[in-house]
Amino acid sequence: MSTTVAKSRTDVGHEGRDRRPAAPSRPAGRPRAAAAALRRTLTGSAALVWTASVVVPVYWLVVTSLRSRTDFTADSPLALPGHPTLANYRTVLDGEFGTYLLNSAVVTVATVVFTVVAALMVSFAIVRHGDSRWSRLAFRLFLLGLAIPLQAVIIPVYLLIIRMRLYDSLLAIVLPSVAFALPITVMIMVSFLRDVPRSLFEAMVVDGASDWRMLWSLAAPLARPALVTVAVYDGLQVWNGFLFPLILTQSGDKAVLPLALTLYRGQFGIDVPATMAAVVLSTLPVLVVFLLARRQLVAGLTAGFSK
Repeated sequence: MSTTVAKSRTDVGHEGRDRRPAAPSRPAGRPRAAAAALRRTLTGSAALVWTASVVVPVYWLVVTSLRSRTDFTADSPLALPGHPTLANYRTVLDGEFGTYLLNSAVVTVATVVFTVVAALMVSFAIVRHGDSRWSRLAFRLFLLGLAIPLQAVIIPVYLLIIRMRLYDSLLAIVLPSVAFALPITVMIMVSFLRDVPRSLFEAMVVDGASDWRMLWSLAAPLARPALVTVAVYDGLQVWNGFLFPLILTQSGDKAVLPLALTLYRGQFGIDVPATMAAVVLSTLPVLVVFLLARRQLVAGLTAGFSK
């Protein structure tokens, strides 16, 4: 009988423990949802800060170019101009702005053409003869050029231009600009051409095509996105270049736009609204080129780096 009572107490104890209310479980999705919401908030805040850092300077640039010199010192920097005027643009266009724009265009176009053509030929030779020791050595030398800062060699470049009797000419700006644009251009072009199937080159060899025919009939059309990418990149760098024009030229008729912007500084002050108007006008050509080539630019930036 005692055994029966013990068993019944044991059963009751087990049933009592089994009938205790279970502790409420916390939903597992809440921490993940909170982390996702925090991530979205941080991403949106970073995007907002980045957008403001880009839009606000452009807004201030355009608004300031529409102010008079009196309104520039009297109004708030980010306020809309009370009396907008185009007098600053007329002042810039009535001066030598056309000469400076033409000089910048000549230097930029000449540099981009020489750089792209030379880089295409060099990259094609490196890719076609990639197994050669000389080809690998040449590619490494071009990559070594990426580690040489422009400021470190400006004095040797100046002395070389003097020895070549090219000082104070547009060619004195073009030649060093081509030399410093070649390394990055060759690197991008080699990375792109290496993704072209070798069977295409071998098929043209079987048909009796020469290296020149393969270069201009096969490599150049296939590398069009990369060519547009390096052309826009190199053109932007040369268009905004300041050090070479400052050191290698001195005449006013040889000045380019970045150097010409310093001419709006007087002895006792600077005409800020006119300078901002000149900056806006000098930005328009680059903006037009970017809008026309944006698709090819994006395609070139995302292609050619799979290996």
